[in-house]
Amino acid sequence: MSRLSMLGCASLGALVATCPALAQSSISVPEIVVNARPPDAAAPPGDVPIQQRYQMPQTAESITAERIEQTVNVIDTEDAVKYLPSLSLRKRNTGDNQAVLASRVWGLNSSARTLIYADDILISALIANNNTTGTPRWGLISPEEIKRIDFLYGPFSAAYPGNSMGGVLNITTRMPDKFETSVKQSESFQTFDFYKTKDTYRSDQTSASVGNRWGDLSAFVSMNYQNSFSQPLAWVTTAGGPPAGTTGTILQPSRTGGVANVLGAGGLLHTEQFNIKGKAALDITPWLRATYTVGLWSNDQRSRVETYLRDAAGNPTYGGSAAGSGFATNTYTLSQTNLANALSLKTDTHGHYDWDVVVTRYDYLKDIQRNPFTVTTGTGFTDVGKIARLDGTNWTTLDAKGIWRPTGPGGAHEVSYGFHADRYELNNPTYQTPNWTGGADASDTFYSIGSGKTQTSALWMQDAWRFAESYKLTLGGRWESWRAFDGYNLTTTTNAATGAITATRALAQPGLDASRFSPKASLSFEPNKDWLLTGSFGVANRFPTVTELYQIATVAGQLINPNPDLKPEQSLASELSVERRFTDGKVRLSLFNEDTRDALISQASTIPGSTTTTSFVSNVDRIRNRGVELAWQKDNVFMPRLELFGSLTYVDSRILSDPTFVSTTGTTAEGKRVPNVPMWRATFGGTYRPTEALALTLVGRYQSKIYSTLDNTDTVRNVFQSFDPFLVFDMRVQYKVNERGTLAFGIDNITNEKYHLFHPFPQRTYVVQGRVTF
Repeated sequence: MSRLSMLGCASLGALVATCPALAQSSISVPEIVVNARPPDAAAPPGDVPIQQRYQMPQTAESITAERIEQTVNVIDTEDAVKYLPSLSLRKRNTGDNQAVLASRVWGLNSSARTLIYADDILISALIANNNTTGTPRWGLISPEEIKRIDFLYGPFSAAYPGNSMGGVLNITTRMPDKFETSVKQSESFQTFDFYKTKDTYRSDQTSASVGNRWGDLSAFVSMNYQNSFSQPLAWVTTAGGPPAGTTGTILQPSRTGGVANVLGAGGLLHTEQFNIKGKAALDITPWLRATYTVGLWSNDQRSRVETYLRDAAGNPTYGGSAAGSGFATNTYTLSQTNLANALSLKTDTHGHYDWDVVVTRYDYLKDIQRNPFTVTTGTGFTDVGKIARLDGTNWTTLDAKGIWRPTGPGGAHEVSYGFHADRYELNNPTYQTPNWTGGADASDTFYSIGSGKTQTSALWMQDAWRFAESYKLTLGGRWESWRAFDGYNLTTTTNAATGAITATRALAQPGLDASRFSPKASLSFEPNKDWLLTGSFGVANRFPTVTELYQIATVAGQLINPNPDLKPEQSLASELSVERRFTDGKVRLSLFNEDTRDALISQASTIPGSTTTTSFVSNVDRIRNRGVELAWQKDNVFMPRLELFGSLTYVDSRILSDPTFVSTTGTTAEGKRVPNVPMWRATFGGTYRPTEALALTLVGRYQSKIYSTLDNTDTVRNVFQSFDPFLVFDMRVQYKVNERGTLAFGIDNITNEKYHLFHPFPQRTYVVQGRVTF
């Protein structure tokens, strides 16, 4: 999908974790840590998942490194989470740098409503709430590091900001206990056939890692190179008829029943990515560990187009600037280099006090996208073009947390508390260039500017009180102070054929500030080791991101406008869950409800008095998401070594009040489904391990139709920008040749399901992987 440099950091791909792992478990099941230390030695600081260390009250689901390697065709790091209950991963292609995680109550455009951490380091890009610049920084994590992944449902812990309303994904990584090195090669082949585009798209990925421990010091370095080709990520469409003098137009409706005739394919990406990451940990004392992480990621990408149009002589053509500007917006080059740094200090005294301090910094060192302004005759482009830049964009976070056990470990009370601070800075100018293919990377002429900053500080505290043998009450609260400042926007009016600027408007945006308090409460009843009943309540306040307030961009030819007058959104969430545990699995049923006021939702609309389509974020007065989730995982079902797992989720998602909504067709938003939230989502799978060396897995994933408009008028299926229902089956065969070598073969989308989630999604894809350790 073409857009003005809204891409974020991509995933660190093609690494699969192989550390010793545990059976899948929930938050309430104690973890057994397997390592090379004596049995009476304490686990080093940082080896225990945060939800156990701080007694987080949320319902949780987990997956270990061993199960990831056996059950998932992991090409990119984020693939590891796609079978967890109620989650949906928006991954459009191999090496996608716009992979966003959706939760059970928030959709694929809600990156700022789900938090993702790795060893307490935030990798969510809270600079935005979308599926471009808001994409999580998955590249900070190598799959070979992963020890386990836990997803915490709902905003029920005071330790997390309001961005946790969709949930919190915690990735726990490991450090080596001895010298280890590995090399892995992954090959994938996607067969694609839609409209007049038919091809096989190949991706190659080579990864390597090395780690060692020298007494109290351990280090791990991972590297990855990926060369990938994608299926079309967009269709070039027109709301008019076939361009004059051409043939080849495919007559198609738009997602709302209008006209969106297809002229060709766009967003055919050739991507080369390189990642290198280093992590060093020093056990300063038996109870204090310092960890430093640095990651460098580069991405060179070229997007090309394929026209279906032919002129009277049978030659390819873009149909002229009146109809073919979409070919220009889908033709671009992108060059990115991002740098991440993180430093953490953690204690694990097993005494009255413990504490953590984590500081992170993320910098866009280089982020330049170049594309032509429009098309000319034949298959030509104008020399005049656009250069969109994000270099200089950055964010910094600080988290300091503590634990106080008044009567010692295992006592009735465990009080945790902390301080949080963050600062996000957006720098997004778009320049006019007389030579888009080779001119300077900046000029004195601006098409647009979007810049600004946000800053948050917070204090929180919660007490986990076991007031009786079978009961635990967790009470907490979080106070947050937020402000947005230095906002500046410049927009221009241009000649559609030449790109010449005819008018300019500049505006220094007013500052905003807000303070909010979020109370939390959770009561659990555990009559024995087999049953757990939990009721939770929490308020979550999410503040607008700097991009929602100030960024100007174009996505798929549609103008994205900022809104500097947004209010924070507030959710009141509750959940009641019942869990039955077995020695080799569990079953959980959860009832959940979330009422949100002033919900920040992006909506496309036509500017009054014009034909220009624009998109902007606005506050929707009140929405509600309520539903039920059933999740299960059980080994040795019907026969030894056969494991069944999955989940089924139903959500009644409604807009209760939106008096500001304006429709061009007379429709209303009230009573309609909330955009991007499906009614049904299901995962069902099984793994059979006939021997210790062989694992056979088959998984099905289903999602019902979702709407992307507030009035639910996008009812047409399987066209560009529609969000279609789908049923996809994946399979994987993993064979452990010996202690040093593993081979795997898999197929994603076995039945070749053809569907859109705005973009055309991948069709049948074959995956072959081999890994050798030394």
